[in-house]
Amino acid sequence: MDYNPLLPAVQNNPYPYYAELRDKAPVAWIAPMQAWAVSRYSDVDFALRNPRLFSSGLWNTAASGDLVAVPEAPGLLSMDPPDHTRMRKLANKGFTPRLIREMEPRVKKITQDLLKPMAGVTEADIVPTLTVPLPIIVIAEMLGIELARQADFKRWSDALVQTLNRPTDETVRTEIRRNIAEFRAYLENMIQRRRTEPSNDLITAFVQAEEEHQTLTSIEILGLTVLLLAAGNETTTNLIGNALLALLNHPDELARVRADRASVPALVEEALRYDSPVQVVFRQATQDVELAGGKIPAGATVLLLLGAANRDERKFPEPDRFEVARNPQDHVSFGYGIHYCLGAPLARLQGRTALEALLFDCPPFTTTLAQPPRIAAFLVRGPRTLPLRFAA
Repeated sequence: MDYNPLLPAVQNNPYPYYAELRDKAPVAWIAPMQAWAVSRYSDVDFALRNPRLFSSGLWNTAASGDLVAVPEAPGLLSMDPPDHTRMRKLANKGFTPRLIREMEPRVKKITQDLLKPMAGVTEADIVPTLTVPLPIIVIAEMLGIELARQADFKRWSDALVQTLNRPTDETVRTEIRRNIAEFRAYLENMIQRRRTEPSNDLITAFVQAEEEHQTLTSIEILGLTVLLLAAGNETTTNLIGNALLALLNHPDELARVRADRASVPALVEEALRYDSPVQVVFRQATQDVELAGGKIPAGATVLLLLGAANRDERKFPEPDRFEVARNPQDHVSFGYGIHYCLGAPLARLQGRTALEALLFDCPPFTTTLAQPPRIAAFLVRGPRTLPLRFAA
């Protein structure tokens, strides 16, 4: 099997490799990763639903190596029950459906403000213009970051996202460590301030969260904040970019969505399935496990290929066809079970808002590149640049 997620050709288009894995080796040993890759929907779904058999404890080291922002405290992604259960309940108190609903007018205003400079412009790269800054500004405001520090916040966010790509250049790694240290110092000070000067923001909500007489420690709040920033930004940026690419590559679907604004939520779900912003999550087998596709030995590192599961023809008919009307509700792009993405409702809100603005408030557009370059990463997937040409 020639699947190696570290190769640029695979990262550029992993889907033919996923199809081969599903057909020929649904549980495959991937030597370059020293891990077992699981590619069929039923097996990925089973692993996500069974944290007792597939532990998340490897996530920090597997995903980021030694570039972990809060090494002294495992984050939600790398916790198993019962610790995960306690922390997730507390974290949920700062991320309620009511809070997301209340954010909608502000998300719309931020989107409008970002698109305003494009009025009358015939060409613009939508990645630096909208898909990158939108989630950063939203989460910065939700956390309570001062406006004057939002440029620093963007720099810190970029450094955290860089860790996902496992950089090897020592100069780059040194710069990442410097940015992470700065970010930590800023957040630690902010967490302490919120204990005596509460505000209407997420940091205050986390500080005040209580469940059965238990609270979050300062280190746990720090880890949770870093997770929301790194995971939330990248996911939302790539959700919007991947949805736009899919529409541009399927003009009939683009026309159908333009004719029906109410179809945008379904567009978001099909984009998540068709080209998942997060392609892989790590697990570790706690014992010998037999899946429909094969056996995994105890202690092994496991790559759950979310992007492959979402294209499994056993689950989704004609999975390589992008069809908005499919409106899939059971894709695994946000995970499943206890580790279902905490920020999924916020990502959906931002994705829907950005796509509605581009499709219904801007002139019709095409892309100026036949094949926009992709981010060089195997964990996440999205366009690195996406220049659009707008009709005059």
